[in-house]
Amino acid sequence: MEQQEETKKKGRLTLLLALATLIAAFGSSFQYGYNVSVVNSPAEIMKQFYNDTYYKRYGEYVSESSLTLLWSVTVSMFPFGGFIGSLLVGPLVTRLGRKGTLLFNNIFSIVPAILMGCSKVAESFEMIIISRLLVGICAGLSSNVVPMYLGELAPKNLRGALGVVPQLFITVGILVAQILGLRSLLANEEGWPILLGLTGVPAALQLVLLPFFPESPRYLLVQKKDEEAAKNALKRLRGWNDVEEEIEEIRQEDETERAAGTISVLKLFSMRSLRWQVITIIVLMAGQQLSGVNAIYYYADQIYVSAGVKEAEVQYVTAGTGAVNVVMTICAVFVVELLGRRLLLLLGFSICFMACCVLTAALALQETVSWMPYISIVCIISYVIGHALGPSPIPALLITEMFLQSSRPAAYMVGGSVHWLSNFTVGLVFPFIQVGLGPYSFIIFAVVCLLTTIFTFLIVPETKAKTFIEINQIFAKKNKVSEVHPEKDELTDLPLSTFGQ
Repeated sequence: MEQQEETKKKGRLTLLLALATLIAAFGSSFQYGYNVSVVNSPAEIMKQFYNDTYYKRYGEYVSESSLTLLWSVTVSMFPFGGFIGSLLVGPLVTRLGRKGTLLFNNIFSIVPAILMGCSKVAESFEMIIISRLLVGICAGLSSNVVPMYLGELAPKNLRGALGVVPQLFITVGILVAQILGLRSLLANEEGWPILLGLTGVPAALQLVLLPFFPESPRYLLVQKKDEEAAKNALKRLRGWNDVEEEIEEIRQEDETERAAGTISVLKLFSMRSLRWQVITIIVLMAGQQLSGVNAIYYYADQIYVSAGVKEAEVQYVTAGTGAVNVVMTICAVFVVELLGRRLLLLLGFSICFMACCVLTAALALQETVSWMPYISIVCIISYVIGHALGPSPIPALLITEMFLQSSRPAAYMVGGSVHWLSNFTVGLVFPFIQVGLGPYSFIIFAVVCLLTTIFTFLIVPETKAKTFIEINQIFAKKNKVSEVHPEKDELTDLPLSTFGQ
C-alpha cells in the first residue's frame, strides 16, 4: 500500500509542472498554430493591399500572375522559416538549454509581430514577407524545443500526456486565428494588421513568466554537469525531496552515452545503433505532413460551398472544424497514456486513409448524386478526428522517447527538417496537383496514410511508461546491436522487423 502511495506521489502532476507546461506551450506552440492559419481569412484584403501599395509606388497594378506569386511567397515563407528554425535547434539547445532557447526564440515572434502590425501604416508588403520568415523560424524552433523541454521535465508516466500538450496548443492557435479571422471581427480593412500582430502577445507573456520555472534537469545534469541544480529542479517539479532514483536514471543514461559524445546529424545517420529510430522519425514526420492534413484544410472551404453552405457562412463551418480538432487533441492528451502511442498512430492513420478514399469517391460523384456533398463533409470531419488522435501529436513525442540525451538535439533537427520540408512541399505543390488531378488528388494522400500505417504496424514499438534506457534496448534488438544495459534485460524479445537489414 505504502509502495503504491509512493509511486503515485512520484508520478503526479504538480502545480509547477502543469504551469511550466502551459506557459511553454501557450508561449510557443500556440503561436505556431496561430500563424499557420492567420493569413487564410484576410487573404483577399491583403492581396488588395499588396496591389494598392504597388500602384502607389509605380503607378500601375501588379499583374495577376505576379500577385499570385507574391502571395504564394508570403504563405510559403512560414514553412521555409520553420525549416531554418529546425536547423538551429541542435546548436541552440546545447548552448542555451531548453528553457533558454524558448526565451531567446521570442525575439523571432515579437519583432515580426511589431513589423506586421505596422506594415499597413508603413505601406510595405515586404515587411509582411520578412515577418512570415521570422515567425516561421520561431515555429520551427518551438515545434522541436517545446516537446523536448516537456518530455525532459515530465515523469515517465506523464511524458505522453504532457508531450501531446504542444499539439493541443497548436490546434487552439489555429482555432483562435479562425475565430479572430471572422470578417465581423478582424479580417477586414482596418483589423488585419492587428490580427497579424497579435502573435506577439503569447511571446511577451512567455518572456515575463518562463524565467520563474526550472530548466530541464536532464540538461543541467548531463550537459552542464551541475548535479545540485538538477536535484533542485527535480525537487521543485516533483514536489518532494527524494529524487535520487531519478537522478540515478539520468546519470545511467549519461554514462551509456558518454562514449558516443554529443552526436551530430551526420553521425546520427551513420550509427547502426540508431538506424531504425532515425528511419522511424523520418517516416512518421513525412507521413504526418504528406498525409494531406494541410490540403484538407485548403480544400475544406470549396467542399463546404459545393455542399450548399452559403459563401458567407463557410468561415463559421471552418471554425467548427477547428473546434473538432481541438476537442479530439484534448482526447489524445487523456488517452495517450491509456492506449499507448502505437495504437493511436495506427488508429489515426487508418481513419485518415479511409476518409481520403471515401472523399475521393464523394468528390468524383458530387455532380451526379445529390447527397454526396454531405458525405464529403463527414469525410473531412472524420479525417480531422483521425489526424488529431495520432499523426498530429505522437511523432514529436516519440523523438523525445526514442533518443537519449546526446542524440536528442540532432534527432529533433532531422525530424523538424523533414516536417517543415514536407509542409513546404505540400503548400507549394498541392495547388498544381489539384488542377491536374481534381477530386483524385486525395488518392496520393490515401497511399501515404496506408504506407505509414503499415510501417507503424511492422516497426514502431510501444514506448508507454518505459524509461529512455528501456526504449533504447527495444531498438537495440531491431538494430541488431548489443544491449545498452544487458543486466536490465527484463524486456521480452520483440519480433525482428521483416524489413531486411
